[in-house]
Amino acid sequence: MTIEQFGTTAVVTQNKTSLKELSNNLSALYERLKSQDVILHLKDISSGSVEYFSTIINNHSIANRCFIIVNTELNQENFENFIIIPTLQEAYDYIDMEVMQRELGL
Repeated sequence: MTIEQFGTTAVVTQNKTSLKELSNNLSALYERLKSQDVILHLKDISSGSVEYFSTIINNHSIANRCFIIVNTELNQENFENFIIIPTLQEAYDYIDMEVMQRELGL
């Protein structure tokens, strides 16, 4: 797992780790990430279920922050409470729109 900072956005990239292990690692680092928008770039979804991230996603939603999963194989329609986007650029664009809405109080 690598974490890169871009302003108030943290991009977490899955490297050779299972989804469960990645979820556990993110939970351990949650205090550091809770005030940031998070983009989770999943490269291998065959190693588990994205449902492992549901608690973190719910906490982020309560904090009024974005938690976006980037993966081309997942379909948004199958995951009602998750934001799943196919590319990193689209994830950045989504966050930009969310930040504008927060600033406008929408």
